[in-house]
Amino acid sequence: MTTISSISELLSLSESQYRIYDVGRKIKKISKEQFNKIELNYQPYPFPIQSNACIAIVFWQKNSKQPFIWFVKLPLDERGLLNQGARNHYIAIIIEALGKNITDAPSEQQEELLKNNPYHFTPAQYKMAAFNSVINLELKRPFGEHYNLFVDYMQGKLSKDNWQKIGIQGINDFAAKIKEPELSSLLANNISALPEQVLTPLCVALESHPLPINVIESILQLLNSQAIAQHGEITLSLLRALSSSYDNVKVQSHINKLLESETLPIDTLVVLSGRFWEVFSDDKLLLKFFEKTAQQNDIQLFSEIFKDLVSLPSIRANVLSIIRSAERSEALSVAIGHIFNNTNKAN
Repeated sequence: MTTISSISELLSLSESQYRIYDVGRKIKKISKEQFNKIELNYQPYPFPIQSNACIAIVFWQKNSKQPFIWFVKLPLDERGLLNQGARNHYIAIIIEALGKNITDAPSEQQEELLKNNPYHFTPAQYKMAAFNSVINLELKRPFGEHYNLFVDYMQGKLSKDNWQKIGIQGINDFAAKIKEPELSSLLANNISALPEQVLTPLCVALESHPLPINVIESILQLLNSQAIAQHGEITLSLLRALSSSYDNVKVQSHINKLLESETLPIDTLVVLSGRFWEVFSDDKLLLKFFEKTAQQNDIQLFSEIFKDLVSLPSIRANVLSIIRSAERSEALSVAIGHIFNNTNKAN
């Protein structure tokens, strides 16, 4: 019997079509080539969260429109590489439960075995809704009635106060198609009139999608308005909506303005670190961010954010360079010193 040494190999041997997504931070597609390198430990997992890789595996047979979805949480080592023993254990559980015919509909007993394995996890409800929308769009599957209802709502066919009829899935379906000019115009023209009960989940739904420029400009205009500036929760939601548009010049300018402000709430720092890590490939922005974090005089917060950002392969070198920066303040030096003192004590 042939030994199956990777998830990629298992999927290929079953003659499945498949796609891999990270669902730990935002929803990001991982190419088959990149996932194969991750499985071979040729490269660290690109989006670790709390030393884990949170992966969605979507696979289907060519003649089927109904995909199977596995949510898998696999541990990473201190270098961010996939724990090979855990991955192999996961494969063994799958083969024991299903054999190699993984696209056969599982029995209730097999379903129970799959869900009770130690690597299975269930994403938060908002992330499940966002993921469903992404999969339906990419596999060209039709959106349901909730999408049409939300479009009607945005077009004014329902009053703005009649938001109770709106479903989270419809909001996420709308967000997934935001690149369509008609939908982006609808949002750009109406976002300022949306009640908080709709605006907040819509912003969360948008965080995994790069936004058209008209939507970016409308969100920034709202963020810069006096009314919104006094409402912390809405500000955070609007900021999250921009996180996959981190490479837009106007978004980066807004983040720079935030980091140069006199005070910055802890919640804003957490959103910036958790959703906008890509902007910190800019060493100047990263230094400003850590200076603001150090000013909070909260060593535990600083330590958690530092360890989280240094675990991300794309900016690891940038984060480590802060340790040697001659421009860092005394407060930042003290905060960094605490991290390494505690690390030395632990060892």
